[in-house]
Formats: sequence, structure tokens, C-alpha cells
Amino acid sequence: MTSPESEAHGPETTFADLQIHPKVLQALSDVGYESPSAIQAETIPAMMAGSDVVGLAQTGTGKTAAFAIPILSKIDTESRTTQALVLAPTRELALQVAEAFSRYGAHLRVNVLPIYGGTSYGPQLAGLKRGAQVVVGTPGRVIDHLEKGSLDVSHLDYMVLDEADEMLQMGFAEDVEKILAETPEYKQVALFSATMPPAIRKITSKYLHDPVEVTVKSKTQTAENITQRYIQVSGHRKMDAITRLLEVEPFEAMIVFVRTKQATEEVAEKLRARGFNAAAINGDIAQAARERTIAQLKDGTIDILVATDVAARGLDVERISHVLNYDIPHDPESYVHRIGRTGRAGRAGTALLFVSPRERHLLNSIERVTRQKLVESQLPSVDDVNAQRVEKFRESITNGLSNPGIDLFRKLIEEYERDNDVPMADVAAALALQSHDGGEFLMTEPPPEKRRERPERDSRDDGPPRKRRDTRDDLATYRIAVGKNHRVMPGAIVGAIANEGGLHRSDFGHISIRPDYSLVELPKKLSSETLKKLERTKIQGMPIKLVLDRGPKPFRGNKPR
Repeated sequence: MTSPESEAHGPETTFADLQIHPKVLQALSDVGYESPSAIQAETIPAMMAGSDVVGLAQTGTGKTAAFAIPILSKIDTESRTTQALVLAPTRELALQVAEAFSRYGAHLRVNVLPIYGGTSYGPQLAGLKRGAQVVVGTPGRVIDHLEKGSLDVSHLDYMVLDEADEMLQMGFAEDVEKILAETPEYKQVALFSATMPPAIRKITSKYLHDPVEVTVKSKTQTAENITQRYIQVSGHRKMDAITRLLEVEPFEAMIVFVRTKQATEEVAEKLRARGFNAAAINGDIAQAARERTIAQLKDGTIDILVATDVAARGLDVERISHVLNYDIPHDPESYVHRIGRTGRAGRAGTALLFVSPRERHLLNSIERVTRQKLVESQLPSVDDVNAQRVEKFRESITNGLSNPGIDLFRKLIEEYERDNDVPMADVAAALALQSHDGGEFLMTEPPPEKRRERPERDSRDDGPPRKRRDTRDDLATYRIAVGKNHRVMPGAIVGAIANEGGLHRSDFGHISIRPDYSLVELPKKLSSETLKKLERTKIQGMPIKLVLDRGPKPFRGNKPR
């Protein structure tokens, strides 16, 4: 088996060839990893030799193992001091990186501690006090612990900036530089990024010493063994569309991607109501529950996982044969990350995408970035669905006839037929009706869609039509107490609220920065737990004082990128 999120670098290279610690090698063997990916085969020897490293690679190339393996191989397990610090842009990624360190260090006496916003300081403070040789954290919470004096980085030997471009896009540039300035000058630094914008170049030239640059290029950003199709469907018909697909499309396991945490629960609940084994996973789900859900997906207890982008990062389940983009991502890179959850270990995979007529521009962007043309596919018809239902019904009868327990029920039905003079076919039909809960067995055609006629523009109006912006029904406008006078930027607002409140960029709508305050579109139904977390959020050192805005709507502004 190849290393996680990667293809084998080549049959001539194994992890045993890379001079890593025997106990780390044993842990890799335990989980079945033998051959390193391209970035691992080049990065691990460089880091083992003590060089700083700049790794340019997309998510899905196995870069977590590329830095975790050499750090674990060289760390002093006898010392309780913090020797390695990994910065990650989101709490979900911080958790995944921490899990990877624990997995690869399973046979070492090493304490790994994730620290991130949106959760209590208590367990983190206790973990730091006990001594954590490896700390994985988000920039905001790391700075909080540095200011409290609870995190000591004076003995730091290794530092990693994971998904550095993502951190900078979220407004963490100042935080990252502030943390780097607090660490010893002579430490080993590894920086991993999908792109190399000027801001990243600035950090590498300022804080890295003669780094080895490792670049993993790919001819196309999506695997050739993944078949990609799209289906044109209006938003309000998506549930009908996914029902048809799940009934007709042969699949082993599927991830259904949606944009918001709320949608994960709603879609999963509707699928369960239709008889499918589905579960939701999002940033609000506790780690223990997440692990249980993924274990159920692996063992076949559930077949469908409804997830947000961030919640599914790092998910590696071989039986996932299909990925369905229920909500089309606004960012083509997100599409690449999503469909990378299928087609693992050289197996064939299928990626499906729902597209509404007004989302065609997003489809065009995806095709341009991936350099692949998606094939349009037609939704299964009502006749297709009904034919499949009838076939499954017939199969259930055939399977039932071979069950040893049939003898008892045959005797009972024969008695009923004799006592009530009812034909056997009628008895069988009545029992079949009971097994389907009296529900409608065959699907019927939905009513035709009514076309909305656009009002004609008054010919006397010589000005251009007013530009409309897309609105989302799941968002509400909130006011925060920082604005232009406080020199805040949209990225800083998104970064602070996302990390402290456990939100993702897809949870944000438009942002309008006014002189003394800003207006931010966030999910209408923020949980009380999330609101409580946001009460403590600060931007530029100032409390944001988040409240629901009662002013006029809608507003125009900048949308976070």
C-alpha cells in the first residue's frame, strides 16, 4: 500500500530506505505504508539531514507525512519541552495533523497536543503544563498561549507552516510573522504551500536558511482514474435528484459535499428518511463522534457521508467509490480536494456535480483549472427508478425463498388462506404492502416547473439595469465593532471568526467594512455554543461584539476570497 493521500514514488524506493527511526518505520508498517510519495521521497531525506525545506504541492500529495516522519525520527522523547510547532490555518487541519503525528509516533513516547480556537483553554493549558513535545495549532490560539506564557517555544527545534498560502489568505500573515519572531533563530523550518505568492516568498527569504525546494508537479490536478460528470438540476429539485441517483447509480460508498454545516444535518436527515444509511460530519461534531462515523463508513455500517469541505480533509477511506458535489464549490481548488476523496489506492472513482443554470460559470472555472472537460449526464428517469425498485423487490423475494425461517411463515399463510378463502397472491401483496410501510412504492413524475416571467424593463428608463448580487437564504447579517478606522481587512475578519467560531469560509457571505463597524453575513442559525465562542473573539486586539444587525438589507461589499 502506498503512503496516505499519494501514489507510490516508485518501486525502488521504500520508507526503509530513508533512514527514519525504527519505531516510526514500525508504525508505518502497522498501517500498511511502504512506498513514499514523490514529495515524501524528496522531503524526508532533506529534513533528516537538517535542511530547511519549501514544499510546493497540492493537498492530497502526502505532505503531512513528509514533515511528521522526519520530526518524529529526530525528536528527543526524554525531554518534556516543546520541540516542534506546526501552524495550520484551520482547527480541522490542526486536528488532522495532530492525529497523523500520533499515528506515526504510536511506538514512541511522544505527546502531541492540538491547540485551536473555539474551544476551552482548560484542556490545552493542562496539556501544555504536562509537556507536549509536538504542538499543532492555529495562529490565533498559538499567539494567545504565547501571550499567556503557557506555551514556551524557547527550546523549539522544528517549525512547520502547513498550507501557508491558505493561512495568508485568511489574514494570518501578521500572526505567522509574530510567532516566527518568538522562536529561536536556529531551528529547522519546513514550509508547505500549494502556490508561491510574493508574501510566501518574503517569509521564506526572511526566516528560512538556504532551504531545499521540493516541487511536485502534476499534468492535471485530478486523477485520471476518476470519471467526472455533471448533471444540470435546479436547487429545489436536488433532493429528488440525489434520490434518483442513489437508487439507480451502483456505488459502494459516497461522500456528498454541501456548503454549510447546517446543510450536512438537513441532507443527511432527509436521506435517512428515504431509507438510505447516511450520516453528517462537520466542524461542530466532536472528534470522538467524527472517528465513530468514519469507522462506520469504513466497515459499511453507513454508506453515505454528508460533509463540508474542511470536515472531510484528510479523509482516507478506500471504499468511497463516488463523490457527489450536491452544492457546487465556488473555488475550483475545493472541487479538486473534494473529488480526491475517491479513486484511492489506484481504484476507479466517480465524481458527480449538480449544477443549476446560473452556476454554469462555476462549472467553466472548474474545467479551466482542472484542464478536464466534465461530461454532462442525464438524471435517471422515473421509469429508471421504478425499474430498479421492481428489480430489488424481486431480488428480496428470491433471497427470502432461500431463508430457512420461511417454513414457519409458509405454514401460517397456508392456514390463513384455508381459513379465509383468500388467494395466495393477495396475501403476498398485503404482506409486501406492510413491509413498505404503506408508502408509495413506485415513483411518480413531479409537477412541471413553473417558469418565472421577468418583468419587462420600462422603456423610459434609459439607465443600465441595476446589478444584482446573489443572496443566500441561509445567511443573516451581523454587526461587529471593528471597521476601517481600526484598519481591518476582510481576510482578518474571516480568519478570526472562522477559527474562534469553528466556521468555514463557505459559511460567510458578503462583508461590508464601514468606518466604525463592519457587517458580515453568517449563518442565520448560529448555535448558542458558537455565539458564546465569538463573544471572546478579538480582531486587532479589539473585541468584535458580534450582534445581529437590524439595519436595512441587502448591502453591497467585499466577498471573502
